[in-house]
Amino acid sequence: MSTLEQMYQQVILDHAKHPVGRGLVDLPSADHGHLAGESHQVNPTCGDEVTLRVDVTPEGAVAGVSWEGQGCSISQASVSVMTSLVEGASIAEVARLDRMFHDLMSSRGKGLDDDAEDALGDATAFTGVSQYPARIKCALLGWAALKDSLARSGALATS
Repeated sequence: MSTLEQMYQQVILDHAKHPVGRGLVDLPSADHGHLAGESHQVNPTCGDEVTLRVDVTPEGAVAGVSWEGQGCSISQASVSVMTSLVEGASIAEVARLDRMFHDLMSSRGKGLDDDAEDALGDATAFTGVSQYPARIKCALLGWAALKDSLARSGALATS
């Protein structure tokens, strides 16, 4: 195993052991102008699941993401890394990051260009996962919950 692969593996293990955003937070009431949504996603192949809540500011930025889930270290670490990546980002930036992460998962282990990998930060640790089709769904589970939460909040219709 290369040094880079070991580093990537360590990032995934660290996020699985110490997840960012774990623990559902009550969503703000609409009278503050925030949009909020919740989604529950299940990977029927393996049983991994996540419930994710998103809070979006009136200006269209992700104010917070909280989640609860169970499953393999890949699914749990991926939603943790995603949470770190999207908090504070605009809806347009979240959509861009989502596209890049999906591209990464389609790369069959080849990764992306330097600019995309810089934008994805720790999410590039999942490059190796893209070599295993059965594991790609695990890595994408949190991203699906985020996109659905944003749609349910109404934030995607206003962006």
